[in-house]
Amino acid sequence: QVQLVESGGGLVQAGGSLRLSCAASGRTFSNYAMGWFRQAPGAERKLVAAISWSGYITYYADSVRGRFTITRDNAKSTVDLQMNSLKPDDTAVYYCAADRHPLGTMPSNVADFGSWGQGTQVTVSS
Repeated sequence: QVQLVESGGGLVQAGGSLRLSCAASGRTFSNYAMGWFRQAPGAERKLVAAISWSGYITYYADSVRGRFTITRDNAKSTVDLQMNSLKPDDTAVYYCAADRHPLGTMPSNVADFGSWGQGTQVTVSS
C-alpha cells in the first residue's frame, strides 16, 4: 500500500481559496493514479478530482470543475488540490487516495482506490 498524509485544510470564507496537499510514501508513487474525495456529514464519500499516474489525464466532478485543479509532482511524491471560489457546499472532510492498481486505467469510484489518507477538514463560511 501507499501511505498518504494530507495537509492544508482549514476555515475560509466563501469566495476564498485553499490548497490541499497529500504526501505519499511506500510504493512507487508515479505508478498510481491519485484522487481527492470529500465527505460531508451524513453523506457518501464522493470523488472530487483525479489524476492519472502519468499526470496527463484529469477528472473533475461537475460541482468543482473550473474551480478546483488537481496536480501531481512525481519527483516529490505529492498530489495537490487547488480550490478556488470556494462555496459553503464545499465544506467536508477531504481525503487523498491512491489507485488500487498500478499503471491502470483512470479510477472513478471509491472501490477503485486502495489507500487512503486520514482526511483534512475544509470549512467554508458564508
